[in-house]
Amino acid sequence: MNKKIREMLDKLEEMKTEVRSLMNEDKVEEAEKKMEEVRALQKKIELEKQLLEEEKREIPEVDEVKEEREEQNQEEEYRNVFYKFIRGTEITPEEKRVLSVGTAASGGYTVPQSFQKKLIQKLEELNIMRKLANVIRTDSDTDIPIVVSHGSAAWTAEGAAYNESDETFGQITIKAYKLTRIIKVTEELLNDSAFDLENYLVNEFARSIAKAEESAFINGDGTDKPEGVFVGADVGVTAASSSAITADEIIDLYYALPRAYRDKAVWIMNDATAKAIRKLKDSNGDYLWEKGFGSEPNTILGRPVYTSEFAPTFGVNAKVIAFGDMSYYTIADRQTRSFQRLNELYAANGQVGFRVYERVDGKLTLSEAVKVLQMAAV
Repeated sequence: MNKKIREMLDKLEEMKTEVRSLMNEDKVEEAEKKMEEVRALQKKIELEKQLLEEEKREIPEVDEVKEEREEQNQEEEYRNVFYKFIRGTEITPEEKRVLSVGTAASGGYTVPQSFQKKLIQKLEELNIMRKLANVIRTDSDTDIPIVVSHGSAAWTAEGAAYNESDETFGQITIKAYKLTRIIKVTEELLNDSAFDLENYLVNEFARSIAKAEESAFINGDGTDKPEGVFVGADVGVTAASSSAITADEIIDLYYALPRAYRDKAVWIMNDATAKAIRKLKDSNGDYLWEKGFGSEPNTILGRPVYTSEFAPTFGVNAKVIAFGDMSYYTIADRQTRSFQRLNELYAANGQVGFRVYERVDGKLTLSEAVKVLQMAAV
């Protein structure tokens, strides 16, 4: 206990004893005056205790700020050495030790947090599935429990046995598939201090990685790559034709999705499919799909429409439209992205190579949350 508070508590006990003594001597007025002093001291003790608690709370806050500042300084130091390294500037033994903190298990260095954040932001801008899906980070293969079938309630007669109906559970394993890209930069550009190397690498890597990711998250077959949402979803409607769809079939797909998932559902399709739907007309020759000027994205039956060049186009058995709650598609990023500078591979051409790789998986964890429209078999 604080020494000052302990002394005040001892003084308080003395004053209470004095009040009792005055009361025993029937000195009521004197006792009342002393009691006012007791109350004032009690209030002072309480305030002192509150002040002490506030001071205790401030200590970890100061430590947290100090720790955060140290982390920021370490990140800034690592970032500066990292970019000296990729530009080919000679680094000292001490700087090598700084860089070794980010050494990846398979060689190379993990990219600085600033690079990582910019890359992720660009990926989200360029890859529609990263906007819509549930994105997590994992350190190893992850088993995600899923409900295979739901239980149900039943009306029961008085005194009759209760209905036993349980959920059936299964699981989906999220793994990690390797995605790589090499970019070549001329030695002249690397030696040009005005050249914004960080933004150049972020934009180039993001553009190519985002396209490869979106292709897999949309239509990947699950072999050495993620399984796409079009592959994992249930067929909700089969079209009468392999080369055209009708307004009725689109409405059927909307209602094929259970109501629980419609409030957050979106449409995903190829631009060619969207164009075909936009050309649908009523008996008066008016287009059924009116574009809402100033509102993006466009909507069909009140739900947003996203287009992807990687969604399948019309063809036999092709799944051309996905409709559902894409938050049930899980994207799992495995740890951080790693970076290597390739000094010798392209030296004969006066270039330096930069290799980035990531490990990622994606899978629809609840097939009933997304329905697809499949074209006819003939």
